[in-house]
Amino acid sequence: MAFPDRIERTLELAHPPEKVWAALTTAEGLGTWFGHQATVDLRPGGSAQMTWNSGDKADLTIERIEEPAVFGFTWHINGLPEDDLRRTYVEFTLEPVTAGTRLTVVESGFAQLPDDAHSKAFGGNTEGWTSELGELVEYLDAA
Repeated sequence: MAFPDRIERTLELAHPPEKVWAALTTAEGLGTWFGHQATVDLRPGGSAQMTWNSGDKADLTIERIEEPAVFGFTWHINGLPEDDLRRTYVEFTLEPVTAGTRLTVVESGFAQLPDDAHSKAFGGNTEGWTSELGELVEYLDAA
């Protein structure tokens, strides 16, 4: 039986694409809703790092930028050793709609993992995206 390879979420946001784009691609935005602090070198091949007050961190490699429609990055897979080179790919797609922006988030690459690692990474990130996207909505609505 094949494992699910991707997590996909779609939200309708009552904000224009430019505002959503800034929340996704700037240090201020990412460091507020997706972490507690962030740095961003916004270019293909650039890097971003998010840190949390807990001391946890996430290092991202920026893979795709089509402002203000597509932002994609790769990052370390939760639960794997730090020196493991496998990554998942996360892509945010922004589509203007009458009420604001339709945001679709897809994270793929989980099928490359063995049973135990897949369960931890896929399950953890599925829950994580629910939480983080809720924080994105709160951030946008407060700004």
